[in-house]
Amino acid sequence: KCGSIDHAREVFNKMSKRDVALWSAMIAGYVRHGQGEKALKLFRQMEQKRINPTEVTFASILKACASLGALECGKQIHAHAIRSGFGSDVFVGNALLDMYAKCSSLEEAYKVFDKLPNRNVVSWGALIAGYALHGHGRNALEFFHKMQQEGIE
Repeated sequence: KCGSIDHAREVFNKMSKRDVALWSAMIAGYVRHGQGEKALKLFRQMEQKRINPTEVTFASILKACASLGALECGKQIHAHAIRSGFGSDVFVGNALLDMYAKCSSLEEAYKVFDKLPNRNVVSWGALIAGYALHGHGRNALEFFHKMQQEGIE
């Protein structure tokens, strides 16, 4: 968080035992610093070591996919999240929504949104922003009004 991702990686590499929280923090750090490729590479290494991702890990790696426009990779991670039991997690769902929207896959974004058992302002915002970003202002406004009707502010 302090800005020295290289120093963080040095510390990470020196750790003899790396749990999922440590892996997730390192992945999130790469994403936060605009290094999505490194985040994806580290996620693959984590998988090879058979460390099971958490909802935090999935949300971070999906942000990396979104920033890179890596739709196919995002779809693979979506399937992995479902297999891991995070298919209806709102935190992962919001990251999926954002990833699909940023990768121009609005239909998939809506499918994720529609299946979320609990939608929050982040869910609605990601969907609305996705439609607006890709020139579907009318749809964005319709969803904004639906959000208001549901009492989300």
